[in-house]
Amino acid sequence: MEFDALLLSRIQFAFVVAFHILFPAFTIGLAAFLAVCEGLWLKTGHDVFKRLYLHWVKIFALAFAMGVVSGVVMSYQFGTNWSVFADKTGSVMGPLLGYEVLTAFFLEATFLGVMLFGWNRVGRTLHFVATCAVAIGTSLSAFWILAANSWMQTPAGFALDPETGTFYATDWIAVIFNPSFPSRYVHMMLAAFITTAAVILAAGAWQMLRGRSSQPTRWQTRMAVGTLAVLMPLQIWAGHWSGDVAHEHQPAKIAVLEGWCESKDIQGTVLLAWPADNECGHDVIEIPNTSPILFANAHGELKGMDAFAEDQRPPFWIVFWSFRFMVGAGLILLGLAFWGVWKWWRGTIDTPGLFHWLAVPSGSLGFIAVLTGWITAEVGRQPWTVYGHLTTAESVAPVSTGQVATSLLVFMVVYAIVFTAGAVYMARIATRGFEDDGAGPPADSRRAPGSPLGSVDEPAQVPGDIVAAE
Repeated sequence: MEFDALLLSRIQFAFVVAFHILFPAFTIGLAAFLAVCEGLWLKTGHDVFKRLYLHWVKIFALAFAMGVVSGVVMSYQFGTNWSVFADKTGSVMGPLLGYEVLTAFFLEATFLGVMLFGWNRVGRTLHFVATCAVAIGTSLSAFWILAANSWMQTPAGFALDPETGTFYATDWIAVIFNPSFPSRYVHMMLAAFITTAAVILAAGAWQMLRGRSSQPTRWQTRMAVGTLAVLMPLQIWAGHWSGDVAHEHQPAKIAVLEGWCESKDIQGTVLLAWPADNECGHDVIEIPNTSPILFANAHGELKGMDAFAEDQRPPFWIVFWSFRFMVGAGLILLGLAFWGVWKWWRGTIDTPGLFHWLAVPSGSLGFIAVLTGWITAEVGRQPWTVYGHLTTAESVAPVSTGQVATSLLVFMVVYAIVFTAGAVYMARIATRGFEDDGAGPPADSRRAPGSPLGSVDEPAQVPGDIVAAE
């Protein structure tokens, strides 16, 4: 493997994207959670929801800022390491990214100030509108970014200039709603909500293990468990939908992802694979003859890796294992969610135990699933930037290896320091407990007689400065 400008540019972009995607995935879900909390507070008048809002909005502000900073760095790379790609696809990609800024980011930035600093300056309804606007803005950002990225996966509604080789749009509806966009957008939005729910559950579990079973802690734990129990089955369905689309439009990705060596009418489900000296390059553990279950549109011959030249299929081991890490993380969260619902029904969800000890590290599983899922999608697209039309090698800028290596090293050092410090600080805020917000000692965590929610219905002590805000 030669570390030339192409490979280093790919590593640099992957490194920046890996850091960046974690923050939007978290803030999309957290913005929705904040909107729900404020809406419940306005509807019910229970101050526990306001305490939840004021606690998590601090984390949202920091995560939002870190996401913006990392995203700006990523966009600059289109004009440096990938200037050829930007030149050839700018007529299509440029407007999509511009729409993201105009319709989404400006909406978020405009109302974020009201959301963070408006408690003493605007009325309750206007503040709730600002929170909802920020939540809508984060979802719109994901809409345009996923539209642009999905167009690279399954390009549609375009034509190529025969003289310059540049892309230009002929049908913007087809460009935006390209074949893979609907499934990938649903899949990504659900991933964002699940990621946030896993973090909130982990924070609540940690507080309970530390003897801080306050009323907000009990509420956020139940809200997170309920969200995971509802969304995880939907996410499995969305992932299946996305796989069907990829099977139809990106058969090389599916062949590598599934570990199919040979083309057959019926394929098996490869659970694990490891290197070997056979023709395909690996030995496997598989469930035979299961492809009709995996792919609804499976008919005729299912192409294996032997149907594609070696330089026309993505790297096997990265795609194969990243997909399995994604699925594994999702299955663990599914099991944890159902376990939590069972404990909730039994009235023991507030009793610290094995469930809570496992929920704490599981707070990272949403991020792991997002990251490995993104690797599966993007590395699985190789060797193309615009699938079937523009290769990655044709997209790189004429930069020197030394320049890319130097900037990559700088990024690694700066990101390691700044974003690690930010992540640690957010974790400290999330896990410090609600008794630290001035509300006094936590309420008794024993189950209230006749209450299916345990003691969450107990009146909360609200700090004076929060009451004064309204």
